[in-house]
Amino acid sequence: MKTAQAKNIALDLLCDIIGSFFYSASVYTFAKTATFALGGLTGLALIMNYLWQFPIGITTMALNIPLILLSYRIVGRSFLLKTMKTMCFCTVFLDILFPRLPAYSGSQFMAALYSGIFAGIGLAFFYMRGSSSGGIDFLVMSIKILRPHLSIGIVSMTIDLVIILLGWPVFGNVDSVLYGLTATILTSLVLDKIMYGMDAGALIIIVTDCGEQIAQRIGELIGRGSTELRARGGYTKQEKNVLLCACSKSQAYLVCCAVQEIDKMSFVMVTETNEVFGEGFSEHQPKQEIKKKVKKCR
Repeated sequence: MKTAQAKNIALDLLCDIIGSFFYSASVYTFAKTATFALGGLTGLALIMNYLWQFPIGITTMALNIPLILLSYRIVGRSFLLKTMKTMCFCTVFLDILFPRLPAYSGSQFMAALYSGIFAGIGLAFFYMRGSSSGGIDFLVMSIKILRPHLSIGIVSMTIDLVIILLGWPVFGNVDSVLYGLTATILTSLVLDKIMYGMDAGALIIIVTDCGEQIAQRIGELIGRGSTELRARGGYTKQEKNVLLCACSKSQAYLVCCAVQEIDKMSFVMVTETNEVFGEGFSEHQPKQEIKKKVKKCR
C-alpha cells in the first residue's frame, strides 16, 4: 500500500512538472510576447501584466483565492488540494523559470497555434491525474455539480469568450481577440484528442469479480453511478459482474484507473457515445420535439 501511494505521489509530481512546463510555455513564451489574452484567469493575469506589469503567476494565484473559497465545499478537498499543488508549480514556472528563458518573437499567428497546442498538452497532464490549472475550472466544476445537465464545454467557452474580448480594448486591436480565440479553441481540440478523441462521452463496460467495490470507488472518485449486471463466462462458466458506466471524456481515464486499482484482472472496454441523456448528462428531448413526434404519430 505504501509503495502504491509513493508511486501515485511521484506520478502526480511528474505530471505536474511536465504539465506546468507546457502550460507556462503556452502563456509566457507565446501568448505574452504576442500580446493576446487566453481564456480563464490566466487571460486576466496576462491583461493585468500588460497594463501594470503584475507577475503572471502570482496574479493568477491571487485571482484564484475567491473562487477557492466559494467552491471549497462543492469541488471537494482532494480536487482542491491537487489543484493548489499544480497552481504552485505553474507559479514557479511562470514567474521564475520562463522569464529567464528566451521568448518567441515570430509571427503572432504561429504564437497562437503553439500557445494552444502547448496549453492543451499541459492541461491533459493535469486532468489525467485528477488535477487542473485552477481558475475558471473551479467555477465550471461548481456549476456542473449544481447544474449537471449543463455542458462543461459551453459554460467554459462562454466565460473564456468574455475574458478574451477584454483583450480588444486593452491591446488595441481586434487581432488579439482572434489570436486568443484561435489558441483557446486549439487548446480544447488538442486536449480532447490527447485524452479521448472528439467524442461527446464514453461508455465503459467492465467485466470483473469485484463489481460492488469498483462501483463504490467510481462513485467516490468522479461521482458517477454504475449499473451492475450478472453474467456468466462462456468459456469458464464462472459468475461475473458486468458494470456499465457512462461518463464524460475527461472522466474515462479516472474510471479506468479506479478499475485497475481494485481488480487488475478485470476486462475493460471503453466505447464512444455520440449523446448521453439522463441525470448528470444532457436533458431528455425537449418538449417541443416530443410534441412534433406526437403530432406525426397522429
